[in-house]
Amino acid sequence: MVNIITDERKIEELLTRGVDKIYPSKEALKELLLSGKKLKLYQGFDPTGDRLHIGHMVGLRKHRQWQDLGHEVIFLIGDGTGTAGDPTGKKKTRDTFFTKEELRENSKNYLAQARKIVRFDGENPITILYNGDWLDKLTKADILNIAENFSVQQLIERDMFQERLRVGDSINLREFLYPLLQGYDSVAMEVDLELGGSDQTFNMLAGRTLLKAMKNKEKFVMTTPLLCDSRGVKIGKSEGNVIALTDTPRDLFGKIMALSDDTIIPLFTLLTDISQTQIESFDIGSNAFALKKQVASYVISQLYSEEEAKKAQEEFENTFSKGEIPQDMEEIVGGKAWVELALLSGLVESKTEFRRLVEGGAVAEMSTLEKITDPNTIALPGIYKIGKRRFIKII
Repeated sequence: MVNIITDERKIEELLTRGVDKIYPSKEALKELLLSGKKLKLYQGFDPTGDRLHIGHMVGLRKHRQWQDLGHEVIFLIGDGTGTAGDPTGKKKTRDTFFTKEELRENSKNYLAQARKIVRFDGENPITILYNGDWLDKLTKADILNIAENFSVQQLIERDMFQERLRVGDSINLREFLYPLLQGYDSVAMEVDLELGGSDQTFNMLAGRTLLKAMKNKEKFVMTTPLLCDSRGVKIGKSEGNVIALTDTPRDLFGKIMALSDDTIIPLFTLLTDISQTQIESFDIGSNAFALKKQVASYVISQLYSEEEAKKAQEEFENTFSKGEIPQDMEEIVGGKAWVELALLSGLVESKTEFRRLVEGGAVAEMSTLEKITDPNTIALPGIYKIGKRRFIKII
């Protein structure tokens, strides 16, 4: 039998660090945890790709904390919700929707990558469930009973739907109903708490509403902050700035080094166990370069090993020590086609000049040494060498 840990310091850490909000309140959840009650909680993952990224690490590390305190943690694969298509953060309706078979296949990769952070075996293992197992069995009567707990006004108030209405884009009824399906997960599993990124707050609160209405049970919701870049853009698959858990140690190191300096505090806070007191003492202005190397090593140590982290850092430092890359370089906001960005930022005097550089193999990303071969591709975050001597950082 797994012991429930009620150490107040550890509980305070669980409820504070890497936490955005707790519904209905942190105080109520803390009181319950101190009582020694074993809670059942979950986070859902719709495997609409085959890679988890460092943004997912925030929730997975929180999973691990709950697991280490002895609570029942569920890793829920959204092979049922994933077929509906989560509209969260999407400015337009998806062009295509995933099948259950595609989602189940992708989930194999998710589970393999999540194992780097959480335990699916050993002491107090995390349980793996698939919401297609109950969502696919819902009858017409079941769906109507779920739907009666929500109004059209509630669902359409979501910011992405309001933006679509403003510009005249459609709202697909399939994704419109997504929160109801995710909400039913809480009912099917009768959980005590749901964990997820702050962008999932609406969906998770829908589950809180539904569980109360259908089972007369209260559910806590714990949201975690999103890992964002300097423009407030989420680091993830949809935004094109993904740093994947499957990246090689060398690529991980280079991509983290390419992030802007104002991501240092969030990276340390959300992805490491360095004390908050120590983090608050950091002098970003003087030590940004060294601190990014430190946090890159911490992340790689968790995903691979300390040995791999040390090797990746040595490779990166060797490149710098040879004088190939300056520590201070021009920062340019990416997201545009390379040829447009190069001209607008003054890197070249004409599009023709940039095309010649690309054709000559003179534009390369330094962490992977991969050359840009198409001047019309989008400039993604990284450190790039342009020509023989010029270096820029795309943020």
